[in-house]
Amino acid sequence: MVENGKKVLIADDEPDILEIIQYNLKKEGYEVITAKDGDEALTKAKMFKPELIILDIMMPKRNGVEVCEILRSQSSFKDTLIIFLTALSDESSQIKGLETGADDYVNKPISPKVLVSRVNALFRRISKPVPENDHQLKFDQLEIDADKYEVKVKGEVVVLAKKEFELLNLLASRPGRVFLRNEILSQIWGQEVIVGDRTIDVHIRKIRQKLGLDCITTIKGVGYKFDL
Repeated sequence: MVENGKKVLIADDEPDILEIIQYNLKKEGYEVITAKDGDEALTKAKMFKPELIILDIMMPKRNGVEVCEILRSQSSFKDTLIIFLTALSDESSQIKGLETGADDYVNKPISPKVLVSRVNALFRRISKPVPENDHQLKFDQLEIDADKYEVKVKGEVVVLAKKEFELLNLLASRPGRVFLRNEILSQIWGQEVIVGDRTIDVHIRKIRQKLGLDCITTIKGVGYKFDL
């Protein structure tokens, strides 16, 4: 095993799940920290500053969504990768998790190989260099600066989550062009990260709410286009 220097925090109240995830991630060279409830997860996140956190949604004291909301509200955890562990039937929690800033989710019962694959894929995605042709996009009421990850509406900065920004920037790069749903999933989340169609819907809704602009049009059954 070769240590890769990356720290992963796993929070789950089931000891067997903690043990199997810890074992498999350590085999991949990750430094693994564990927590048995939401409060302990927050304490250890602040103490060890992991690059990735795996949160069980149904945990005692604080559930995974609450932990995610608290972490995302702090600037030091803005770019921390977060994966939720969730029951297959718990779609509402999956959506809530994505809305609070989770990067991915894995359904229970857990396949260790699938989870390790998702973890590796997330780290590969963030290690990709930013394309040199990224630039500012300016419209009448909207400015997008890809270098700064900054969005302004009528001159005022609007804070978007990372995936929200990337999705807006993609659509705005070709105004009027319809981006297919599969194309959006591939370009924003990558071929290696498996997410559902609802993921796009959640992010589009959050972008519209935050911008307060009617700039993204839904093409029913096809995809989305930027039109401002």
